[in-house]
Amino acid sequence: MQKEAGREKLKEAILTAIDKNAKLSAKDLSVMLGYEEEEVAAAVAEMEADSVICGYPTLIDWDKTDRERVTALIEVKVTPQRGQGFDRIAARIYKFDEVESVYLMSGGFDLTVIIDGKSMREVANFVSGKLAPMEAVLSTATHFVLKKYKEHGITLVGEVEDERMLITP
Repeated sequence: MQKEAGREKLKEAILTAIDKNAKLSAKDLSVMLGYEEEEVAAAVAEMEADSVICGYPTLIDWDKTDRERVTALIEVKVTPQRGQGFDRIAARIYKFDEVESVYLMSGGFDLTVIIDGKSMREVANFVSGKLAPMEAVLSTATHFVLKKYKEHGITLVGEVEDERMLITP
């Protein structure tokens, strides 16, 4: 039981470390966390097999490249499917190549769909041609990202000066 608790502690430490830097090797992690390299590698392999670690995406600031991209957040209201809730409609949506993320939400709408497109027109064509016509979709509201300041916990812009006034007693 104690060994299992230690293994879970190791896994949590690994996940916390690679959440911000997926390039850390098993050797680096073993030094940082104080475990044997083989133990770390085995824990990572186990979490990959169990789909706890689902991938290692790279965060790219596309604004610093010549590639034109537009990111849209689409609020979607849907009719839940009998016996399957929102899962079936979410699965139909996330299978589209344009879709980066789909989240079930609380509040005034049901799903948030995030897509990256080459242009606003491409996003509009996706919404009007693929998303809105789905039988379970009641309505959509599309919001375009104008500028990204921070993503996945990483600041994408230079340091911003604190413009608040210092108030002293």
